[in-house]
Amino acid sequence: MRRSPMQDTRSDLIRQIATLRQEVAWLPEWAVIALIVAAFVAIGWLAHKLAFAVLRRMVRDKDVFWRGVVERARMKLRVMMILIGVAVGVSVSPLGLEASNDIRAVLLFLFILTVGWLVSGVLDMWSVMHLRRYNIAVEDNLLARKHLTQTRILQRVAKVVLAIVTVGLALMTIAGFRQWGVSLLASAGVVGIIAGLALQPILTNMIAGIQIALTQPIRIDDAVIVENEWGNIEEITATYVVVKLWDWRRMVLPLSWFISNPFQNWTRENARLIGTAFFYVDYEAPIDRLREGFEGIVKASKLWDGDVQVLQVTDITDRVLQVRCLASARSAPVAFDLRCEIREKMMTFMRDQCPEALPRDRVSLDSKVVPPLNPQEV
Repeated sequence: MRRSPMQDTRSDLIRQIATLRQEVAWLPEWAVIALIVAAFVAIGWLAHKLAFAVLRRMVRDKDVFWRGVVERARMKLRVMMILIGVAVGVSVSPLGLEASNDIRAVLLFLFILTVGWLVSGVLDMWSVMHLRRYNIAVEDNLLARKHLTQTRILQRVAKVVLAIVTVGLALMTIAGFRQWGVSLLASAGVVGIIAGLALQPILTNMIAGIQIALTQPIRIDDAVIVENEWGNIEEITATYVVVKLWDWRRMVLPLSWFISNPFQNWTRENARLIGTAFFYVDYEAPIDRLREGFEGIVKASKLWDGDVQVLQVTDITDRVLQVRCLASARSAPVAFDLRCEIREKMMTFMRDQCPEALPRDRVSLDSKVVPPLNPQEV
């Protein structure tokens, strides 16, 4: 049977190594093993340099994604080539068969982890390239926040799944831990059941994260009210959500909380809101003049978006009239500032131009009950 070129090359390599062993027979065995392993590590290092140079040339004219993938894979590929070099060096060295098999098993374990690390880098690069098309810093950033939320949640969930699969496959290469790997991948057996029970909150939040990514009841930078606190969604991880409250405190809630509890989302469809300002006036207040003053204040404000402006009497108490002012703004923070501005300027307007609108207390004296004063008694 005719031998293949690969077999001839392998035979030549074995003969060269045997010749090298004879030449360094005077060295201790551990030194020979170290020299052979170091030689193959150096070969792996040079092979990585050559392969990386070729890859760089191949993707030089490609898009940014492939160039970024190659740059991110540089360290991972170097580790993989070094692991391969160590494995080959151990295999051809005078090391005992049992020790050689143990070392190769450990190297295979590390190699699988490195492959998972490489895939994780590719996933990160895809996320970066996808999010580059959306700018969350613009005024109307609803679409950008939608894609940012979906990408970040799915990225973290995918990383968790990738880590589980990678560790499971790596454990299956070691005889003493093979059952652990099988249990981790198949969620079967006693170990799988115990792990499933222990990880139940994490799995619940992961499933909730997938629901949030698909249905999107919340997005990054949404204005929400949770637990009677107002704030913005600052971060969404694979298991919890960070809400930055108005006074810069952070509220951390599990993802499942947003699936099982009611909350307010002020920017679900768009960021525009109607702000409300209440104040109280006297019964004799000229509502028409107050309405004219309110409209002038709103139209002159840079915070108003030009849509809603309404002044109405919404209640009558035993002493005053309750007046409600409505004005729309482009976002929740702007609406809050607009409400404060309306209150301040309406009070100034009533004080300076319409004082009769200010609330007053009235006292009526009945002459039959209180007799007139006698001038001689004064």
